[in-house]
Amino acid sequence: MQHNEAIAAILENINAPLIIKKITLPDLLPGQVLVKVHYSGVCRSQLMEVKGGRGHDPWLPHLLGHEGSGEVLAIGDGVTKVKPGDAVILGWLKGSGLEAPGARYRWGDKIINSGRVTTFSTHTIVSENRVTLKPDELPMDVAVLFGCALPTGAGMVLNQVQPYKGTTVAVLGLGGVGLSAIIALKGFDCAQIIAIDISAEKLAMAKNLGATHTLQVGHEDSYNAYSTLIYKVMALTKTGVDICIESAGSVQTIELGFNLIRNGGGRLWFASHPPEGEMIRLSPHDLISGKHIFGTWGGNSFPDRDIPRMTEVFRKGNVPLDRLLTRRYSLDQVNEALADLEAGTVFRPLLVMD
Repeated sequence: MQHNEAIAAILENINAPLIIKKITLPDLLPGQVLVKVHYSGVCRSQLMEVKGGRGHDPWLPHLLGHEGSGEVLAIGDGVTKVKPGDAVILGWLKGSGLEAPGARYRWGDKIINSGRVTTFSTHTIVSENRVTLKPDELPMDVAVLFGCALPTGAGMVLNQVQPYKGTTVAVLGLGGVGLSAIIALKGFDCAQIIAIDISAEKLAMAKNLGATHTLQVGHEDSYNAYSTLIYKVMALTKTGVDICIESAGSVQTIELGFNLIRNGGGRLWFASHPPEGEMIRLSPHDLISGKHIFGTWGGNSFPDRDIPRMTEVFRKGNVPLDRLLTRRYSLDQVNEALADLEAGTVFRPLLVMD
């Protein structure tokens, strides 16, 4: 395929399957980088966009995807961070370099919009500050995890949570972000790392990655299931956990996580992004009793600093990151990947472009 063309998954309408079409790439603007995409991750953020969970979408039709890996083919004026031939990681978090506008592609007589990074295509034009040089020792497929899941989940632990010796921690929701948090927690001297999910397969994975305890939430009425879970956590910890990391993606699980932390200093960190317009309800008495709640924006990670640092930490710890990539899909199967992610049957779907 020519460098001015790409095959892309396009969001044409909300609550409709993505369509796979050949698009034409525009000339590069200053600060833009043309990348041949090798792999792309699929995140709940894209699922939310497809389902209209972010409210009105004025950019339709547009491209999706915010974590990937590939090879630089060309650079626009002013780009100094990368050069053609470089292997790179694509991610939504800002790094160093120029901030360029999102590219505007063509599909026949239609304009296809995009943000400063998209990855659901064989080729993509991204802003210089959304690319990071890939460490040589990282395989190209595993590198995808450093675009979103690891900077958010592991970054939150390394940069913000920073548990002290003897801390009890619950991780609520075991997608890519939750499992990444467990991987990072393994490097701290925590007394308990309690993994919580509805999936027995994910709980087994969490145990292999470092969780000391696993608790499965039942599929029955959520009130009864959550009450049972709170009882089990209290039985394990006596007072509630010191820290809860929530990444399950709903208002209900954020509220549940708040009920799992102890009075007098318990901290809830949430990385999920519930649909636009939904509100969290918390007891004011819990707040004045010393419970704290924090959100995280990508684990407070800075890609140019944290990707090399995390790579070295996980290498020294002999962490099997490839275990997070349990299923691969072609670009034509992107809608199947989204459906599997929504159903919770896959940890981190991986789109393989070649």
